[in-house]
Amino acid sequence: MNITQTEIPDVLLIEPRVFGDDRGFFFESFNEQVFQDKTGLSLRFVQDNHSRSAKNVLRGLHYQIQQAQGKLVRVVAGAIFDVAVDIRKGSPTFGQWVGYELSAANKQQLWIPPGFAHGFVALENGTEVLYKTTDYYAPAHERSILWNDPDLGIHWNLLGEPIVSAKDQAGIPLKQADLFD
Repeated sequence: MNITQTEIPDVLLIEPRVFGDDRGFFFESFNEQVFQDKTGLSLRFVQDNHSRSAKNVLRGLHYQIQQAQGKLVRVVAGAIFDVAVDIRKGSPTFGQWVGYELSAANKQQLWIPPGFAHGFVALENGTEVLYKTTDYYAPAHERSILWNDPDLGIHWNLLGEPIVSAKDQAGIPLKQADLFD
């Protein structure tokens, strides 16, 4: 497993060691001990989520203001442009974002710690995303920042008009959002 710090050092890009031959491939998508040894993070994942999206479906930017979730995100079919936004008020990278293409082909994963808003856009039809979370889904604490907030200036790598849920269309700008201390 290769771990790379992103421009926001707490967000990590993870490349698993893949063993492949003419039959296909094998890799460990998560190994607690290796993850802890390589990152220094001791995490407890409590929930796995799986979504399927058509091309140009944009989900996000989501977070929970209480029961904040760290997320380990990967793609098992298709591809996404995955985005993490630092919404920790005291952070030197507050209001900054990073984005990476995760795909079934590249098998990369993104670790997004608690204190970040998260979103992605599907780059292909039939894209399936799996992610582990460090806390349970808590609808009462869920928040959504406007995906196209001009103050964030996220370049979504859109391949057309995004398909956005009513909930995400109603997201609020970062300036008005509940934030982490």
